Amino acid sequence: MGKRLLPPSDGGGDHIEPVDLKKALEERYLAYALSTIMHRALPDVRDGLKPVHRRIMHAMRLLRLNPDQGFAKCARIVGEVMGKFHPHGDQSIYDALVRLAQDFSMRYPLVDGQGNFGNIDGDNAAAMRYTEARMTDVATELLAGITEDAVDYRPTYNEEDEEPVVLPGAFPNLLANGSSGIAVGMATSIPPHNAAELCDAALHLIENPDAPVTALMDFVQGPDFPTGGIVLGRSGIYSAYSTGRGSIVMRGKVNIEQRGNDRESIIITEVPYQVNKASMIEKMAELVRDKRVEGISDIRDESDRQGYRVVIELKRDAVADVVLNQLYRFTPLQTSFGANMVALN
Repeated sequence: MGKRLLPPSDGGGDHIEPVDLKKALEERYLAYALSTIMHRALPDVRDGLKPVHRRIMHAMRLLRLNPDQGFAKCARIVGEVMGKFHPHGDQSIYDALVRLAQDFSMRYPLVDGQGNFGNIDGDNAAAMRYTEARMTDVATELLAGITEDAVDYRPTYNEEDEEPVVLPGAFPNLLANGSSGIAVGMATSIPPHNAAELCDAALHLIENPDAPVTALMDFVQGPDFPTGGIVLGRSGIYSAYSTGRGSIVMRGKVNIEQRGNDRESIIITEVPYQVNKASMIEKMAELVRDKRVEGISDIRDESDRQGYRVVIELKRDAVADVVLNQLYRFTPLQTSFGANMVALN
């Protein structure tokens, strides 16, 4: 039989009180869960931002990184955020900053980036010592009125400074840019929308406070994804808007072009939201190699700064619509966005 273990001494002579492990775990995990939900993973319904994004915007304002001013190194911005407002890892802050600058992630980017901020093929951004950033016009709209006592302030983590509880701008950022995050016991996944449509719906709602979802959908017919694509059907959209949950089916935008007298090509000019273009092309090539999709003679990526262009050349006897339906079925050219609209009120 093993020797009975005694609790460690604290060296100061104070009494160490044994506690029930189950009770301690429940209490401390609850505290962790509330911290994750309230201060890390979920956006505020008023400005649509998580704490890290709000602190980035606030720090960039203090650094005077306005759209008409010069850029600053991202390392300088990250240092300001981490040192004064957000006592977490520098890489997580930089990752959040990078996403705010990506036009394929954000419908209305809040950060104007200079340098390599990654791409839709999954390539990572350059290190923060190389990239530079400043705010966009949309970000200044979110911050409008912050010097006019429009919002409350609270002490920072070390009580040496103050930070805004929420940003005051009237830009409908939560729905315009969407949000995603995983907390403890809950998650959020809100699709982006067209800001002009949201403003029209808001004006209608002011005049008609009891307007049903169907009436508002006359103004906002569905999500507006930054990478384009086509949304199939309205049932998933209606479910998301009326219940907060719904599955929205998306397809890439394609054109069928005639190549010679007896051959066709499928041209993909827009891809579904959050789909890695390089991985999608690799998946198509894998299906052709395994003969699960037949009729394709060549696949190449001709995308450039002007936009996306993936060319799929078909064999002489292939039917474009048949091949296209196979690609919809077996590749991310058709996928779904699981809406789960959760935010802090």
